[in-house]
Amino acid sequence: MHLTQFIHQKSYEHIVYQMRRHPVTFIPTLIGFLLLLAVPVVVYWLIGRVFPTLLEGSVSYPLVILAGSLFYLSVILFFYTYFITFYLDLLIVTNDRLLHIEQEGLFARTISELDLYQVQDVTSEVKGVFPSLFGYGNLLVQTAGAKEVFRMVDIPHPENLRQAILDLAEEDRKFHAQPKP
Repeated sequence: MHLTQFIHQKSYEHIVYQMRRHPVTFIPTLIGFLLLLAVPVVVYWLIGRVFPTLLEGSVSYPLVILAGSLFYLSVILFFYTYFITFYLDLLIVTNDRLLHIEQEGLFARTISELDLYQVQDVTSEVKGVFPSLFGYGNLLVQTAGAKEVFRMVDIPHPENLRQAILDLAEEDRKFHAQPKP
């Protein structure tokens, strides 16, 4: 399905920004999963050193291989699930509204939508060494009617996006303030 059908784009509406999480935020998870992939090799080596007869048995050897295979399958499944939730999180800014599509697992997704003319406050947060070095952070949007803060996490250049959203909101307010004949 095309993105414009997914967000039910209006005829006068066009996409200004389309952002995902910053790719560098995925690196620690990738390193963790790569380390997990080494665990069965280390365990196999340790079993070979401590219990060498365990790897020679007609029943025990297939069980060790089966356990290692199940471990690899689980690690790959968790990696795939995390990658899907990472990659499918999406922020879409149009000239009329703000959409945040948040993937919450393989089969769950939350879509939040804000009209730009209702935006009251936009805050960008860049906290820490890595966010400062790589230029990513959080964006918080407060509207007139919402009690909760609309929060986008780990997006690239949040300060630029903050200013763009404020400019688009001001432009959209002018459009909505026009008297209708």
